[in-house]
Amino acid sequence: MQYYLLLIAGFIILLYSGNYLIKGSVSLAHKYKVSKLVIGVTLVSFGTSAPEFFVSVIAAIQKQSEISVGNIIGSNIANIALVLALTAIIFPIPVRSHAIKFDWPVMMIASILFYIFILNGFLKFWEGLVFFTFLNAYLFFTLYYSRKNYDFESEKKIQAHFSLALAILIIFISIIGLAAGSYLLVDNAAKIAGMLGIEKRVISISVIAFGTSVPELATSMIAAFRKEMDISIGNIIGSNIFNILGVLGIASIITPISIIEEMRLKIDILWMLGISILLFLFILPLKGGKLTRLKGIILFATYCFYIYWLFIMTPGK
Repeated sequence: MQYYLLLIAGFIILLYSGNYLIKGSVSLAHKYKVSKLVIGVTLVSFGTSAPEFFVSVIAAIQKQSEISVGNIIGSNIANIALVLALTAIIFPIPVRSHAIKFDWPVMMIASILFYIFILNGFLKFWEGLVFFTFLNAYLFFTLYYSRKNYDFESEKKIQAHFSLALAILIIFISIIGLAAGSYLLVDNAAKIAGMLGIEKRVISISVIAFGTSVPELATSMIAAFRKEMDISIGNIIGSNIFNILGVLGIASIITPISIIEEMRLKIDILWMLGISILLFLFILPLKGGKLTRLKGIILFATYCFYIYWLFIMTPGK
């Protein structure tokens, strides 16, 4: 019972810390008049990916590779087939061509690189460096494109939640909270998996990935109700990009990741690639595309089937 309570405590700390990290980051962005789409693709997506970052880095340091890598795979699947699907079911999501022409290809290339890099069962220092360099190039071109093509005077700005000094303090405290929550989550999830005889990979892809995706779910739902769809879809695509290029990139730079469940994780990555391709098909045509309620239902059904398959096909060690 103690492990379950500590696991839940870890989830709660992650949720609140991630939420306030987003608010603090948006307050900083407001000072520089950054557009909604850029906030969605960069600050909000990276802020909501902070739980994945701390969980995967701490798991990598503790040599819990199934949790470190499985968390990213499961989170990327959940972001599209759960978070984006539920958001579309509430309100159909119109898609700007930029998300298709630039952001989605970057997400797909990152996912394919991820698959190629783990073929030998390792994520090495130089591979993490490639990921991190790719991430910085993506950020540069995203910001360049935004400043070149957006009319900042006519676009409604995100409102600041806090003053500059308070925003910095909240960001600092949130990062500490994310680190503490991640430690509780990883440590107790591994212990529970051992007690129940369930693979750490299964726990990380399902339970831990869902928990670390809660910030994306909350942010996208709020954005949907406010009809701020640029934040909603930009957040998901940007978060998936950061999960691979940023989280796994930095984690493997800090310490090389040896992937124990190599073959099964490869299959999980193929699921991730397949769901990413399905998203692309659903947001066509390049102009005027929309993620409708029906498409959201199909994505959600796909997620439910994957989780069912995950537990049925690999119920134990």
